[in-house]
Amino acid sequence: QVQLVESGGGLVQAGGSLRLACAASGRSFSSAAAVAWFRQAPGKEREFVGAPKLNEGTIYTDSVKGRFIISRDRAKNTVYLQMNSLKSEDTATYYCAAGPAGYTPHIYSDYNEYHYWGQGTQVTVSS
Repeated sequence: QVQLVESGGGLVQAGGSLRLACAASGRSFSSAAAVAWFRQAPGKEREFVGAPKLNEGTIYTDSVKGRFIISRDRAKNTVYLQMNSLKSEDTATYYCAAGPAGYTPHIYSDYNEYHYWGQGTQVTVSS
């Protein structure tokens, strides 16, 4: 099994910053597994935020490009989401997700590519 635990959410004013962390554990987790961040606002569908690609580079959804940065510490099995210049529309529950070991997603933004999910952490941006 794989456990993903997000932390770092909270209430922040528009223009502020937050850093989320996703700590992975479990015998089935591999530091080589694909990981990603998604978010879901009330009444809306789950949305891809970004993911570090297994070969190189990181992809982001257009609405967060230039504001959010994803980093990964393989030694700590932790993925971070640095969120800057936050806007009210960033308000959502943020989830991290991981794929099975040894599998490279065909479409990183497709939530079906990921087998494991955290419980989510709430981010609220006040305007």
